Amino acid sequence: MVISGKTFAGRTYVMAIINITPDSFWADSRAMRDDALFAAERAIGEGAAVLDIGAQSTRSGYSEVPAEEEIARLECVLPAICALGVPVSVDTYFPEVAEFALQAGAGMINDVWGLTRGGMADVVARHGAAVCIMHNSAERISGDVFPPVESFLKNQAEVAVRAGISADKICLDGGVGFAKSAEQSLRLVRYYDRLGSLGYPLLLGCSRKSLFGGSAQDRLPKTLAATRSAAERGILFVRVHDVKENLQEINKVYENLYRRP
Repeated sequence: MVISGKTFAGRTYVMAIINITPDSFWADSRAMRDDALFAAERAIGEGAAVLDIGAQSTRSGYSEVPAEEEIARLECVLPAICALGVPVSVDTYFPEVAEFALQAGAGMINDVWGLTRGGMADVVARHGAAVCIMHNSAERISGDVFPPVESFLKNQAEVAVRAGISADKICLDGGVGFAKSAEQSLRLVRYYDRLGSLGYPLLLGCSRKSLFGGSAQDRLPKTLAATRSAAERGILFVRVHDVKENLQEINKVYENLYRRP
C-alpha cells in the first residue's frame, strides 16, 4: 500500500492513534493543541510508521460534533504534525473535513463509515490520497459476522476504484466493535486474515476496546496478543494507542520467524 509516496508491504506496521478530542474512550490518548504535537513526536520516536489523527470520538454512545468543529480542532495541529515527515491519516467521515485534511498535508483518510457519505470517495480520488475503508452499519449485524462485513467491504472497495482511487492506495478494516457484539468482534479478530481474500491489505483496530472485557486501562495484554496474532497472519497495519509495546510484540514475531535453529 502507498501512503504519501511511501510503500508499506512485507510486514506489520504500527499506526499510532492521536485523538484531538476531549471524550475518546481511552483518556490517555486524548491530546489537544501542543499536546497533540508532543504525542505525535513521541509516537514517531517509539516507532510509529503512520499517525492517525482523530478530531471526533466514535466511541459507543458518542455525541457527533459537526464538520466545522472537526476542522477547528485539526487546523490548530494538523499542519505541524504533517511536517514531521511521517505519513498522516485523518480519521473522519465528513467529506469537507477530508478536503481540509488532504489540503493540509495528510495522505490518507480513515473513514469509519466506509465511503458511504456522499462525495467522500471523490475527495480522496481528486487528491490522489489513500483510504482505509471500515465496515460499519446503522443496525447491529446478526449471525455470522463475516458475510455482511465481507459484502460491505467488497462493495465499498469497488466504489473507491470506480471513483478513481488507485487500488494500491486502499486498505480495509473489519470494524471491530462497530455494529457488532463482543462475541462477533472476537470472532472477527480471531480470523481477521480471512478478509484478505478481498484482495486488499488490512488494518486491524482493536486497541483497548471493550470486546476484551474489563476496563480500558486493563486491556493492554489482550491488545498485545491481538497484535502478535496480526503480525503472524500478515496484517499490514495495527492501529493502536501504545506504540512502543505493540511494536515490541511485532518485532518478537519477526525475530522468531527469522531466527535460525
